[in-house]
Amino acid sequence: MGMGKTFAEKILSRKAGREVRAGDIVVVSPDYCISHENSASICTTFSSLTDRVWDPSKIVITLDHTVPAPAPEYANGHAVIRRFAKEQGLCHFYDLNCHGGICHQIICQEGYSAPGRLIVGADSHTCTAGALGAFATGIGRSEMASVWACGEIWLKVPETIRVYVTGRLKPGVCAKDFILYLAGLLGAGGAGYKCLEFDGPGIGRMTVADRMTLCNMGIEMDAKAAVCRPDEKTEKYLQEAGASDYTAIWADEDAVYKRTLEIDLADIVPAVAKPSRVDNYAPAREVQGEEIDQAFIGACTNGRIEDLRAAAAVLAGRQVAVRTIIMPASCKVLEQALAEGLIQTFVAAGCTVMPPGCGPCVGASGGVLGDGECCISTSNRNFVGRMGSRRSRVYLASPITVAASALEGEISCWESEEQNGTEDF
Repeated sequence: MGMGKTFAEKILSRKAGREVRAGDIVVVSPDYCISHENSASICTTFSSLTDRVWDPSKIVITLDHTVPAPAPEYANGHAVIRRFAKEQGLCHFYDLNCHGGICHQIICQEGYSAPGRLIVGADSHTCTAGALGAFATGIGRSEMASVWACGEIWLKVPETIRVYVTGRLKPGVCAKDFILYLAGLLGAGGAGYKCLEFDGPGIGRMTVADRMTLCNMGIEMDAKAAVCRPDEKTEKYLQEAGASDYTAIWADEDAVYKRTLEIDLADIVPAVAKPSRVDNYAPAREVQGEEIDQAFIGACTNGRIEDLRAAAAVLAGRQVAVRTIIMPASCKVLEQALAEGLIQTFVAAGCTVMPPGCGPCVGASGGVLGDGECCISTSNRNFVGRMGSRRSRVYLASPITVAASALEGEISCWESEEQNGTEDF
């Protein structure tokens, strides 16, 4: 009897129609492929290959990085994409007037990602969709043009690192704190071309939103993909998203892993990634008191309704001490935040609420940093110049830590009113 297979080996065997192992090359057809403003340049390459996409129902395009357009060149790029979507009959185009949002939120929220599906995206954080049991990976623009044209791509089957998680998070500690800890543990290249498999009772206790945060940052360790074991929470989320026609796949019990890590969530504390590396991990208390000029809560990492609720619980009835930008991950999240009174809480606290998008995270609009400025952000990258000036600095943290820091004007840990473990953000 042969050795068992990892999730990556099983799903890519199924998609390739033959038995494969880590290191094999497969030619596969994605269930969906997603892109954003970079679709404009993909269109140029695509037009040199053919004039019709292979399947308009498999292509998902969102406008999210530069919305509303902050400069003429961005507006021109948007116009190229709108023409292309109309000419090709794309039925999954999320424009500003289509109740859209950040592409990685849309791919999960709208039911494109599901267990056993293969998703490719022209953005490195496509791995977010692995939270729902899909094999989701980022590819280049020229590769995406080829996929649009022929519906296939070749991939090398990755080796896998298993992350087995036990315990539960303490009050005031978030999934973001856990993934920052893991990035510090593995290092920026520690999962190079590997699939990260998240499993164990600790993952089972997490929400789908938490799992999206984990998988989103898989690429920060150079992972090819990141995935969480599907369960009843996955099923409930997918029912609400309207997803159907999928088959859950998971690793065999006797699968062979490159490495296995076991982590107890009870050991995780509020954390930051210090400038200017995502793996520059530190407990938040070690940098407490560091002055900040801006706080940002949003992005594809932490712009979901659960994140906004956690931040609002900290900010309610208080006033921020620095400019604080709130950016929901999608129009649906914004609508829910309005219905729950969260937006009112943010505005009353002195925050600026922006429409869904990626602007501040990528330094394009809506909160760009100037020379010498420091920001604490819920986003996923703090590289030099990521959020604006190359002379600015960015700390990454959870929504709770960012909100607490916004109140003080310096990096701060949130002290919940109940320290007996009963309070749950």
